[in-house]
Amino acid sequence: MSASTPATLTPILTANWGDERPWTLAAYQRGGGYAALRKAVGMEPADILAAVKASEIRGRGGAGFPTGMKWSFMAPPDGGPRYLVVNADESEPGTCKDIPLMMANPHVLIEGVVISSMAIGCEHAFVYLRGEVVHVYRRLLRAVEEARAAGLVGGDVLGSGRAVEVTIHAGAGAYICGEETALLDSLEGRRGQPRLKPPFPGAAGLYSRPTSVNNVESIASVPGIVLHGPEWFKSMGVPANPDQRVQGSTGFGIFSLSGHVANPGQFEAPLGITLRELIDLAGGMRSGHRLKFWTPGGSSTPIFTDAHLDVPLDFDSVAKAGSMLGTRALQIFDETVSVVRAVTRWTDFYAHESCGKCTPCREGTYWLKQILERLEAGEGQQGDIEKLDDICAYILGRSFCPLGDGATSCVTSAIQYFRDEFEAGMHTPAAELFPHAASVVFDAKEAVTA
Repeated sequence: MSASTPATLTPILTANWGDERPWTLAAYQRGGGYAALRKAVGMEPADILAAVKASEIRGRGGAGFPTGMKWSFMAPPDGGPRYLVVNADESEPGTCKDIPLMMANPHVLIEGVVISSMAIGCEHAFVYLRGEVVHVYRRLLRAVEEARAAGLVGGDVLGSGRAVEVTIHAGAGAYICGEETALLDSLEGRRGQPRLKPPFPGAAGLYSRPTSVNNVESIASVPGIVLHGPEWFKSMGVPANPDQRVQGSTGFGIFSLSGHVANPGQFEAPLGITLRELIDLAGGMRSGHRLKFWTPGGSSTPIFTDAHLDVPLDFDSVAKAGSMLGTRALQIFDETVSVVRAVTRWTDFYAHESCGKCTPCREGTYWLKQILERLEAGEGQQGDIEKLDDICAYILGRSFCPLGDGATSCVTSAIQYFRDEFEAGMHTPAAELFPHAASVVFDAKEAVTA
């Protein structure tokens, strides 16, 4: 961390983003890249696994399940293949941390993939990438080519006799494939739909073999843990507290601020930082406006208001306050935005992306969309708000996968905090109460002339 970097930031995965051509192997190695892999090839797989478990890192993809524990839950080796699959199907509205990470620093992911594969006894790992981001796909392919040419990937990693092959796979652009079992079906060439569990992927995943599915940021954090040790990682973030049954949120994470802040972007900081601190780092709210509501972890997490500015952004604190840390996609909205309009847009997305496999999600998101569009247009009917709550109750906990649950979060939390705006939808269009022009973050005419 340079002297000019605020103490609240911990540039680790993002440390080289400002370098010249940071995505190349040469640039990554100049910054100490692949030193962790050179250390790992001299370690036993059990020792690598123990280090990751000791770091207490929790999955960075949203659920927050301990990564080391997830690896240890895999079925024991039986002589057959075992797989690591990196979930890079970043699709949630507002979530934008993995794509820039892979674009600017792909080799930290490749290094993490190889080390993680050694820990779980995997000889062929897959990175499942969202298909629309062709530029990132090409960058990852080139990074694997460079790593293979340098002996860092392939049949004999750094002369250790260990084999780790890495395949970059581009999906077809379905949000549902962010769910780990739908991702596995898609990777096998089938339609991406969630599987019935059990069996869980750790027992029967890709090609019915033991598989660990992990987020990009989770795997990219492994080289630092191996190189510097678990205690280094635990020196950041929020430690566990067994007395209070707090699991802890150790380490750092990339917080993505978008919307009505002066300088939106990526901020890598220890877990436990607050939104108030992050908004300060982003230059504050846009001039002349105040915070109204925000998402702590993307559109599938219950929204927060300005009353939650000082909630520590760690898994346990956010859950205690009534939401989820999720992917740390902090969408910031000021007082010019209609909550009803924002929730309607998110629900439209979920209705479109529902795979249709289960009735609660397929039918529920459809009817949520119809009612919300009616309220946004100022044509709401008596009982619409109660009907929204009822439909959400029928979806929550009854859908085949978490997509249905996530679709209800923004609706129920918005009604909880801004019921008056939904009631106004009985008689006044949201466009009248909150004109679209007031919410834009730049002047359209200036953008055209620029």
